[in-house]
Amino acid sequence: MSTDSTPLDRRRDAQALPAPDADALAHSAQLEALIRAQIADSGGAIPFSRFMELALYAPGLGYYSAGASKFGESGDFVTAPELGPIFAACVADAVAPVLQQLGADAPAAPGVFLELGGGTGAFAEVALKRLLELDALPGRYAILEPSAQLRQRQRERLQERLTPPLFELVEWLDGPLPGDWNGVLFANEVIDALPTPRFAIEADEVYEEHVAVEDGRLVRVLRPADGFLGHAVRHLERQLGQRFAHGYQSEVLPQLPYWLQAVSGGLQRGAMLFVDYGYARGEYYLPERSDGTLRAFYRHRMHGEPLLWPGLQDLTASVDFTALAEAGVAAGFDFAGYCSQASFLLGNGLAGVLERIERIADEGERLRRTQEVKRLTLPSEMGERFQVMGFEKDVEFGAAFLAGDLSFRL
Repeated sequence: MSTDSTPLDRRRDAQALPAPDADALAHSAQLEALIRAQIADSGGAIPFSRFMELALYAPGLGYYSAGASKFGESGDFVTAPELGPIFAACVADAVAPVLQQLGADAPAAPGVFLELGGGTGAFAEVALKRLLELDALPGRYAILEPSAQLRQRQRERLQERLTPPLFELVEWLDGPLPGDWNGVLFANEVIDALPTPRFAIEADEVYEEHVAVEDGRLVRVLRPADGFLGHAVRHLERQLGQRFAHGYQSEVLPQLPYWLQAVSGGLQRGAMLFVDYGYARGEYYLPERSDGTLRAFYRHRMHGEPLLWPGLQDLTASVDFTALAEAGVAAGFDFAGYCSQASFLLGNGLAGVLERIERIADEGERLRRTQEVKRLTLPSEMGERFQVMGFEKDVEFGAAFLAGDLSFRL
């Protein structure tokens, strides 16, 4: 059963994109050959989640594993830390009380700050400098980064811009922290890039979206869902109090609790903080959102053709923050708060930032920082689309989530 034969509107979106150069197309062709081989070995189709995993993370070929520029104006998207120093400084203000509590109880080992996916290193640079100002430095700053190219970029940036004592705190990990640990886990725009299953409802039965080869090209097709995915979809329906309509398609991430437990590992005391775009469950699965939230990003253009040019574009799906809250509590943490990015920044030092901006003498720099604040906080930009959720265990965030609480939506 076919679910996507490149509909006309998606084809038009793809045709409007700037064409990759010959080297990029050759790179994509290598990855597509790997995907086609897996499809052949799997009886003619692989789950969309497996396609997404290969497209983003296949060693040396996937979008996040290869060396192409991804962040900033020359890449495919801009994240909050890449806009300037404000976002990271406010996050540091939010987690400083946690690190101070850990340091007060164990001065010789004041906790670890674990960042999932370090981007260009921009966040780590600002966060460490701000935590130093706040007398809340962690004992170690660990970055879990799957891309060797990004690791090198982060290392070069931080070595150049941090003093030696600060740089010596930084380390890179190949996997979750081993053993028991105390500290803070932070992830900005990470969950949206987890390989997600796609489901569809046909005649009240649950199907899973797969990727196959038809007429020589990759296409999206439906296959009956296995018990794991089917149970997850029926759980959603029970929570929502109604069945999904015939033809409804979306995403669900039943492996989220397992992922969260894996990345937090042996975190015994501390906090977790997640920033991403998404919705509470009731908003995520609105009837009118009948094709889900899956999107592709290429050269700052968002479009709906995820099979185009594997390895050259980012693939994301919005976060079900209700599911994240459930996963955090199931992992043994207390729910600390949930709010929009704008509210979170306003509650964690943005007022002081605005005062400092007003005192900047250089008009150009003052304008850049003002524009940065607008992009981070305006509802039409990142302010409402991005949301923040925190968890704590035997520590307290303090005032981090006092502004704009949205937990009633969960």
